[in-house]
Amino acid sequence: MSHLASARNLVAALLCATLGQATAQDKSPKAVYESSCAPCHAAGVLDAPKFGNAAQWAPRVKAGMDALVKSAVAGTAKGMPPKGGRADLNEAQLRAVIDYMIAGGPPKAPGPVAAAPAPAAAPAAVPAGPASVGANAALTSVARAAPTPPASAEVNAFNRLLKPLGRFNRPAVESGIHDPANDMTLQLQPPSVAFATLPKSLAGNHVDWVKALDAKGITPRWDRTDAAANAIVMDLNIVREVKGSMPDVVYPHKQHTEWLDCSNCHPKIFVPQKGANQISMASILLGQQCGVCHGKVAFPVSECRLCHSRKKAAATVAGEAAR
Repeated sequence: MSHLASARNLVAALLCATLGQATAQDKSPKAVYESSCAPCHAAGVLDAPKFGNAAQWAPRVKAGMDALVKSAVAGTAKGMPPKGGRADLNEAQLRAVIDYMIAGGPPKAPGPVAAAPAPAAAPAAVPAGPASVGANAALTSVARAAPTPPASAEVNAFNRLLKPLGRFNRPAVESGIHDPANDMTLQLQPPSVAFATLPKSLAGNHVDWVKALDAKGITPRWDRTDAAANAIVMDLNIVREVKGSMPDVVYPHKQHTEWLDCSNCHPKIFVPQKGANQISMASILLGQQCGVCHGKVAFPVSECRLCHSRKKAAATVAGEAAR
C-alpha cells in the first residue's frame, strides 16, 4: 500500500474512532467543527480545504452547496468518512457546519443600511497651473496608496501534519527565539554546524536523535548539578494494536527514558495503568498525548513508520479483511 493510501486510511480510522464520540447535544456549527472537523480542516490534512481559506473553498463552492453537502454525507476517497464521522448529523446541520468553515466563523450580522448619498454637485473647474497640477498629483497619490498588510511571521512555526517548513536549523539570529539585536546571539553556534556530525534523518530537524544517542554521539545530562548521575532506563516496549491495515504502534520506553525521567509523562500525560489511556491520532494532531512532544521537539507525526513499526500477522490482516 502506498504511503498516501496509508495516510488516507489513518485519517479515516482516527476520525471514525474518535470523532464519533461527540455527544448528541454537541451540534452547533462551532462545536461540531472543533470536535470533528478541526483535526483535518484546521491544517489541511490530505488537501482538506482549510478553515476560512476562501481560495481553497472557492472551486468547491462553485459546484454549489448541494454538491458540498452531498459529498460530506457520502464521504470522500481521500479519507473523510461519511458525515465526517458524525452519523448523528442531518443535512441541514452539515450545511451549517460547512457554511461555518467557509466563512471562517459564524456569519456576520448585516450592518445598518446606509441611506443613498445625494448626487454630488459637479466640481468647480480648477484653473490649470503649477499649483493645481501639484494638488492633483497629491490627490492621485493618496487615492492609489494601499494599506501595508501585516507581515506573516514564520517564527518558530512547525506544522505538525504533512507539510514541513521550507527551512530548518536556522542560525540563532533568524530563529525568532533569540534577540537578533543582541551581540551575544551572533556568538551562538549555528545548529547546522552543531549537527553536522550527527546521523541524518529526513524528518523534523533532519537529525536521527535515537541513532545519535545509541552511537554516543550525544550524552544527555541526567542531573543539572551532578555530571556523573546516570539515567534510570526502562527497556520495555508497549504495543498498541491498530485496526485496519496500518502496522501496530510500538512505544519503546528505552529510547524515551534515556532522555526523560518517568515524571515527564506520568501521570499527567499518560496514566500508568492498562486501558486508562484512550490515545487517538486526532488528539495527537491537536498537540495532546504523544503530540505534546512529537511535532514540537521530537520528529513529526507525518513520519508514520517510526511509530507504526510492528507488522501485523498475515492471519490477523486476513481476519480483519473478512469482517
